[in-house]
Amino acid sequence: MQEQEKQEAVLEQAKARGWVLGLANIRNLMEELGNVQEQLSILHIAGTNGKGSVGAMLESILTAAGLRVGRYSSPAVFFPEEIYRVNQRPISRPERARLLDLVSAAVRRMEQKGQPAPTLFEIETAAAFLWFYQQKCQLVLLETGLGGREDATNVIKQPLCSIFTAISRDHMAYLGDTVEQIAAEKAGIVKQGCPVVTAIQEPAVFAVLSERCAQLGAKLYHAQGQEPEHMRWESSGFLHFDWGEYQDLALSLIGACQPENAICALLCVRCLNELGYCIDEAQLRRGLAQVRWPGRFEIVSHKPLMILDGAHNEAAARQLRRTLELYATNRKIIYIIGVLADKEHQAMLQGMLPLASSVYTVTPDNPRALPGEELCKAAQALHPRVQYMASILQAVQAAAEEARCTDGLVLAFGSLSWLAAAKEAMTAEAASDRQREA
Repeated sequence: MQEQEKQEAVLEQAKARGWVLGLANIRNLMEELGNVQEQLSILHIAGTNGKGSVGAMLESILTAAGLRVGRYSSPAVFFPEEIYRVNQRPISRPERARLLDLVSAAVRRMEQKGQPAPTLFEIETAAAFLWFYQQKCQLVLLETGLGGREDATNVIKQPLCSIFTAISRDHMAYLGDTVEQIAAEKAGIVKQGCPVVTAIQEPAVFAVLSERCAQLGAKLYHAQGQEPEHMRWESSGFLHFDWGEYQDLALSLIGACQPENAICALLCVRCLNELGYCIDEAQLRRGLAQVRWPGRFEIVSHKPLMILDGAHNEAAARQLRRTLELYATNRKIIYIIGVLADKEHQAMLQGMLPLASSVYTVTPDNPRALPGEELCKAAQALHPRVQYMASILQAVQAAAEEARCTDGLVLAFGSLSWLAAAKEAMTAEAASDRQREA
């Protein structure tokens, strides 16, 4: 069997194992790879919503400060290589293949020893550690995949700091039924004496994190009661806001939740500076103004106006609604929605549908997808204009035509798993529109 075929066989078998929480497998795998993760300076990021946005902001800020920064985020949305980045550049396809060859060989050695084989996420996480070590990254931004305490990324022993973005209800089958239980699972990444940074949290979540920090002697950086102020969009396309000593901060990410995510990043910079790094205000501002994070209220086309957003649970949908109420006043909004079956889609629909002019439902290309027909029936109970479409392309074409006739806005959301297909269809539709006008 050729080496590429061996690698593909290992990855397919790992994918079939799904999610397995616990650290035994990743510890065995990292032992085979020389425990390189222990040589990295890591900022460990957990949370329900906002992990990717906070990670992208920190990546932009730290790169602007002249540091060599690695970033691992999952899942891949648009292409496999995007989950591994150094200084905002994704790994190349050949380099990813080389990296996975090394990790696949380590997996085969584990199997020869009679050890359980790791999951795909564990393999991808191990590959991230190995690549960032080889790339001599000065700082690594490491996102958890699911939860925290038993997440494969929690194999690290001593991060520079643990970072918590907004925590809410999601993945209840794995993490618990209440927000307190979910927060406790995520708080499992806090280590003895390592500082902790948290975004603004609901009181029950903040209480859990505060107690965990007190137990482990971890200094807590937080912004409870210090909301962003004077949030406003400028004609330049930036979202501006004030916070504390920072006036008129400009963000290139325009979702209504992004100032709160930015505050989390600002607190992290404060923490890093107290640890001996030197990130000045000019670098911080430049990083926030230049940050890019596809799929988060991303404008794909201006004519017709078509937008993608990764909102995939109730809390994210609330933030998306806030964005629409600020950004799309007096404009008809046409939804394209596709969700996974294990999400609380009923709560999402109840929160989002009052703003919709019309709705198209689709079935994401994912084994966990909720059939679009079923989503359509649920939406029809709440809204008079809902239609199921057999393909994402058909949904985009129908929504775009409606937007052209009404000067409306097309918004695709519900699951990260189909945003790549939606973006491809939107880009093609916008190109066709330009050709028709030519």
